[in-house]
Amino acid sequence: MLVWQVDFYRRPQNHEQLWDLLINDSSGNFKYEASCPQSQANSNWLTSQFELACASGMPNKIQVFRPQSLSLVETAARNLNIEVEATRRTTALKQWLKDKSYPIELEKLPPVPLPDNLLGEKWRFASLPAGDVEEFRQRRIPIVDFPDFILPFNLGLASTQLIPGVVIYGGRQSMRLARWLQQSRPAYLNYIAGAPDGLILEAALADRWVIATFDDNDVKVAAQNYEQRKQQSKGLHFLLVQPDDSGMTYSGIWLLSMG
Repeated sequence: MLVWQVDFYRRPQNHEQLWDLLINDSSGNFKYEASCPQSQANSNWLTSQFELACASGMPNKIQVFRPQSLSLVETAARNLNIEVEATRRTTALKQWLKDKSYPIELEKLPPVPLPDNLLGEKWRFASLPAGDVEEFRQRRIPIVDFPDFILPFNLGLASTQLIPGVVIYGGRQSMRLARWLQQSRPAYLNYIAGAPDGLILEAALADRWVIATFDDNDVKVAAQNYEQRKQQSKGLHFLLVQPDDSGMTYSGIWLLSMG
């Protein structure tokens, strides 16, 4: 399947107000660039550029990470019957933008608390050997979201490497929470020091949710260990939702990455 990663954004600090279109495939081997003045920055211009870029092959999907680009790209892609996916996971494109000194950091809004009807009964930090992660794909779990490109093997992690994560025991709300998480499209889960400290879930393109807050010193140490293990696992971590701690049933598991 051919996947494009696309950015369409006004060039920073340019008095002519030029907009740059950058397209690459997920491997970074295919690249296409074009620019237009502000007056032409619309879906018609984008459609024509997509048609030119399609000379190298029509993509099955276009991925977009920047909220400001999404609407125009969706309209242009619709004209060509190409699917669009809003996702933060555009590693090759972001690396290209970094090489060109383009801004890729999005404005961070204050995180929002989870709705009361989704709050779990308790939660904890956990870890799994990388070799055991694949096993979860074989279990009968209603929701399993493991993108292939961030599987431990594809990241070059040893089977003994510990993958850090967070387990939420949802009780009677477990399945409702799992369905809500899947719809929210989790990206990564960070520990944020503060007063109190917190776990912040980054989701969709720019959503931020407060998963938990705490001020216990032991939990703070565990949170710091969690972040250290993320660095050792190349940013790979997981979020697991289950009704209780019996280990008999699970509601959903997500493999997450900072990439």
